[in-house]
Amino acid sequence: MTYIDGFIIPVGPGKEEAYRKMAEEVAPLFREYGATGIVECFEDDVKDGKVTDFRRAVAAEPGESIVFSWIVWPSKEVRDEGNRKLMEDPRMQPSGDAPFNMQRMIMGGFRPILQTGDAALLTGAQREREPA
Repeated sequence: MTYIDGFIIPVGPGKEEAYRKMAEEVAPLFREYGATGIVECFEDDVKDGKVTDFRRAVAAEPGESIVFSWIVWPSKEVRDEGNRKLMEDPRMQPSGDAPFNMQRMIMGGFRPILQTGDAALLTGAQREREPA
């Protein structure tokens, strides 16, 4: 069953391009260790809520941009093994100044309950439903 890692990340002012470059550099490593897809999105229409919102969730500071991101894995087992290997891979070690505050990043693993349209194609849900 497909498994999703989701992230909400505050990116420092003026560091959007550095974040995009970093994401572009590490994406092949996630694929190497089993991820089937990676999506990185900069905020475009993120409103401030009355009770909670994306900015409050990561304690965003003035000028920071919010990234909403997810990584698609073929299963939780592949994800767990892939993450273990990623943490051991020297290419994943931070180099220089990170474009975001890792302490305020929110992340978690999710099991899909519905996948349709392009989401189903990205996660392979169509293949899962087809008879062998």
